[in-house]
Amino acid sequence: MTTMTLEQIAARIPNGCKLAIPKDDSGVSMAATAALVARGVRNLHIVCVPTSGMQTEWLLHSGAIETLETSAITLREFGGAPRFLQAVKTGTIRLLDATCPAVYAGMQASQKGLPFMPLRGILDSDLLDARDDWRVIDNPFGEADPIVAIKAIDPDVTLFHAQAADRFGNVFVGRDRDGLLLAHAARQAFVTVETIVEGNLLDDPARSGAVVPAMYVDGIAHVPQGAWPLGFGDHYPDNADLLATYSAAARDPKACEAWWQDCVAKAPWAALLATADTPA
Repeated sequence: MTTMTLEQIAARIPNGCKLAIPKDDSGVSMAATAALVARGVRNLHIVCVPTSGMQTEWLLHSGAIETLETSAITLREFGGAPRFLQAVKTGTIRLLDATCPAVYAGMQASQKGLPFMPLRGILDSDLLDARDDWRVIDNPFGEADPIVAIKAIDPDVTLFHAQAADRFGNVFVGRDRDGLLLAHAARQAFVTVETIVEGNLLDDPARSGAVVPAMYVDGIAHVPQGAWPLGFGDHYPDNADLLATYSAAARDPKACEAWWQDCVAKAPWAALLATADTPA
């Protein structure tokens, strides 16, 4: 298994790459995002699979995003997404608007090595006027039956948080299958995990169906509570008190920066940002 520090993962995610990230409840690596922000990453093409929230807000605040491909940016019950709304209003990012099924279709095309994936539900949508990488084509097996071809998204890198990894580099994602899609679709996958387990996860019949094999994983960092302040499945909930204060703070850039500095200082993974161990 290639074990890495957070800084080493951040160093492997280059400026200008197409980076696929999961929705807030599918395992967001906020710890690795902190390392990316600290590194000063720039010109990212972020693909939200299929939505995002706090992670994208942080990357927008830090000036890391050039292009944002998403079906929604939302803080859920904690309110709107101020940095996203400001970026759209001021035109500081290129926004590729999508729908959840369209994002998944583009990712599935990449996962399967296909140039596109057909999708019917957005026919006659005004999104087709805004997306020159989607095409309406004739169904080759029908008559007068148009369908939309969604171009494969083909991420350069994906970054997510998962439940566990074993010593062989296999990663257990659990019942939420988005981690499998992300790792299969991207050229490189970096994962932070709650725990490292003994034995081979692929040998466990109860878990093997929800395991990303090591051949799809390029680096793993052991980061307990790596999704914090977001929640992570049954492991821990959102830090509601902290997240509830974000929406108001984020309306002012200085207050937003102070909020993020306070968030990182309180993070259970904060000490791991200072490590500089070599990979095992």
